[in-house]
Amino acid sequence: MDIKQISQVAIQLLTEFGLKILGAIILWFVAQKLIDFGLKLVRRAFRNQQIDPTIVNYLLNIIGVTLRIVLIVAILGFFGIETTSFAALLAAVGVAIGAAWGGLLANFAAGAFLIIFRPFKVGDFITAAGVTGTVTEIGLFTTSINTLDNILTIVGNNKIFADNIQNFSANPYRRVDLVAQLHNDVNHNDAIRLLKARISQIPNVLTNPAPEVDILEFNLAGPVLAVRPYTNNESYWQVYFDTNKAIRETFGEAGYPVPEYRYAISRSSHDGVGAIHTPPLAY
Repeated sequence: MDIKQISQVAIQLLTEFGLKILGAIILWFVAQKLIDFGLKLVRRAFRNQQIDPTIVNYLLNIIGVTLRIVLIVAILGFFGIETTSFAALLAAVGVAIGAAWGGLLANFAAGAFLIIFRPFKVGDFITAAGVTGTVTEIGLFTTSINTLDNILTIVGNNKIFADNIQNFSANPYRRVDLVAQLHNDVNHNDAIRLLKARISQIPNVLTNPAPEVDILEFNLAGPVLAVRPYTNNESYWQVYFDTNKAIRETFGEAGYPVPEYRYAISRSSHDGVGAIHTPPLAY
């Protein structure tokens, strides 16, 4: 075989290989568009059936990953690679990766359990794994939470599932817990009556259950009142801040004296150093 024949064979092989590469690239981009389009149709169908967004996002993630794996296998088959051998190799690699990355599989399993048991859903305000905020997405391996200071925090599903979960959106209302310090000379019954009347006028404070105001404890400054109005979840912080204002304004308008800060000094039996204890903040 002379050089001319070798060059012709080489050009033919390169042309065939180049066409296959070009075809694979075109197939990849076209298939990606079709997958995205198909996922949009599936999402729309789920939305029309009024299926929970949490379940929809989880299923779409699984479908998307599965279709892309099928696409990769199809492209390899297009190049003449034995796909059955590749499938076996992929399974072996999956086992190896699973053994090396047990935490990843744990997150995947925890995500499945979060979907099955549904301790929370997208849009709920929760505390989980030490993070407090609104759930924006429950994914295959992680959950996305927007914190109160508007920071997107990504938490591993296994960490959430293994820890305590507080769902503030599960019940229709919640209690606001505040305290109000009184001076020793103030009539506590009068203060309780005035404060209950003022808090009941705050927007979004529930009448059933009614606001609770009573003596919580005593300190050197005087009685400490527990102030506990109830409100719906959406209005929690508005009621929280408005109640603080109501405590300040009610006691100020009534002319109550400001609680005095007194210090209890105890001497250590060892070194004679005094320890200073202060009461809770005054209103």
